[in-house]
Amino acid sequence: MNIPYTLDPDEVVITAVRAQGAGGQNVNKVSSAVHLRFDIAASSLPEELRRRLLALGDQRISAAGVVVIKAQSYRSQEKNRADALARLDALIASVARTPRARRATRPTRTSVLKRLEGKSRRASLKAARGRIDE
Repeated sequence: MNIPYTLDPDEVVITAVRAQGAGGQNVNKVSSAVHLRFDIAASSLPEELRRRLLALGDQRISAAGVVVIKAQSYRSQEKNRADALARLDALIASVARTPRARRATRPTRTSVLKRLEGKSRRASLKAARGRIDE
């Protein structure tokens, strides 16, 4: 089951920065990379989603609860902006899906016997490596 949510564009702060790495003259004069900042605590997301996002161990989420995404894959600022928004949406969608409850199961009798047989075979092999008494 998915928790429904809507992402308010006013809660997302996008700033243009210069991209890193090689790119010739274009990289030195054009701010085509994008920094996206999204404050989880101040957002209008449902409480359950905010709690799950803050509990997520993602390196893009700072200790203050702000999601920071840097997009610089494309030469166009608009494409980088769309990429950053898509990555934010994917991050939120990953916690919006409620995980299925795990049902406890027991190993079958055959698998238990097979495991014990393997253990005893290995033990006898290792015991045979020892020093021989005369």
